[in-house]
Amino acid sequence: MASIYLMQHTQVIPAQPEEVWDYFSNPNNLAHITPPAMRFTVTSPPYTGQVYPGQIITYFVSPVAGIPLEWMTEITHVAYLDYFVDEQRVGPYSIWHHEHHFQKVPGGVKMTDLVHYRLPFGWLGKLAHRLFVRKQLEDLFRYRFQAVEKIFGPPTAE
Repeated sequence: MASIYLMQHTQVIPAQPEEVWDYFSNPNNLAHITPPAMRFTVTSPPYTGQVYPGQIITYFVSPVAGIPLEWMTEITHVAYLDYFVDEQRVGPYSIWHHEHHFQKVPGGVKMTDLVHYRLPFGWLGKLAHRLFVRKQLEDLFRYRFQAVEKIFGPPTAE
C-alpha cells in the first residue's frame, strides 16, 4: 500500500481575520502565491462570492518538466473565519486533502496548512516522493510563505 504523507506549515499574517479569510478562500488569488515556474492557472469561472461546500475549482498546473496537468478540487468543509478544506477530485495525486486553518492571535492571524496526500503508482510513487515531490511541495510552501509576507507584510512583534 502506498504511503500517506503529511505536510504542515504555519504562518502568522499581520491582518484582520476577514481580510486573511477573503484572500485565501478566493481561488483567483492562488496564482499569486504559487511559483511562476508551475504555470498555475485557474480555469474555472471567476467566483466573487463566499467559499462554500461543494464548490468545484479547476486549474492547470505544470509541476514536472513543464507538462500541464489538469487539477480539480472540491471545497468539502467550510467554517467561516475558522477553516476550509479542499480535496482533489482530478489531478496528480491519489489523495489530496488540504485543510486551511485560521486562528486570531496577537498581531494578526495564525494560518496553518495541513496537507495529507498520497501519490499513485505504488513503489514508483514512493520513489518519486523521495526524489522530488516532497522537495517540490516544500519549495512551493516556502515560496508561498514569502509571497504572503510581500502581500501582507511580516508579522509584527506583540
